[in-house]
Amino acid sequence: MKKENKLEYYNWSIGDRYDGWRVRKVDAIFSVVPFILPKRTDSEVFFAVKVPVDTIENFVREHKKEMPGLSIMDVVIASLVRLISQRPYINRFIVWNKIFARNHVSFSIAIKRSMTIEGEETVVKPYYLPTDTLQDVVRKTNEELQSNQQVGQENSSDAISKFMGFLPDFLLRSVIYSVKQLDKIGLMPKFFFEASPFHTSIFLTNLGSIGIESIYHHLYEFGTCSAFAAMGKKSSKKILNNDGKIGSTKTIELKFVLDERICDGFYYASAMRLLEKIFANPTALLLPPEEVIIDEGVGKKRIDR
Repeated sequence: MKKENKLEYYNWSIGDRYDGWRVRKVDAIFSVVPFILPKRTDSEVFFAVKVPVDTIENFVREHKKEMPGLSIMDVVIASLVRLISQRPYINRFIVWNKIFARNHVSFSIAIKRSMTIEGEETVVKPYYLPTDTLQDVVRKTNEELQSNQQVGQENSSDAISKFMGFLPDFLLRSVIYSVKQLDKIGLMPKFFFEASPFHTSIFLTNLGSIGIESIYHHLYEFGTCSAFAAMGKKSSKKILNNDGKIGSTKTIELKFVLDERICDGFYYASAMRLLEKIFANPTALLLPPEEVIIDEGVGKKRIDR
């Protein structure tokens, strides 16, 4: 991963991975649960958050000049980056029954290179810092999108998938099995990690771009992704205004599937409430957060900014 987008903590310890630090300070139940529920698909919980389209569209119009190409999706991504900076447990993952705090923030974003049935689909994986502003997020996201949206182009994920697609079944099974086993002990080759969309903080898909509602998408057993988020299309509903008159409001439903083993339900609920507050005041995204909260499960370690 790019060094500028990796969180630099002090005090590396035995048992840490190149992509995360072992969470050692944790309630006893959370050290046991990964053994009782060893799979992510055993541990999925579901949340839905309404994105206030009217508020964000007004914000986008106000800042379109200094950030050309600014979209609702950019604001959503920046809001999720800000959420991770304040609720770091969201950026945890579990491998081989052990909890880790990810040492970077990355999003896997599914895109189509052309809006047709035959259009190629790929995944880009931009890296962010918890101190990033909306401007930083827009720049980093656009750099990844622009370098991957050309029809016929291949990124590292496409290249590895294409190569493995040529392998005979027996050999492909052996390769995938070996990669999975190496990942369990933190020794998976880094080029696999860089190319893998399944080793990421959040997997995000914008289904609204193809005109459908959001869905609850399952998590993957392969990789380290503990959160899948799906954006849907804009929808309107009638509301009763404060003056007693009937009006309408536009929203987008953002649906999450999360791994319940990385934190408790109260923490998740707190995170979703905070996300709603960020959506309600996107202006705060123009400045870095006042403080970046460190995951106390790995100790009090400073971020090298």
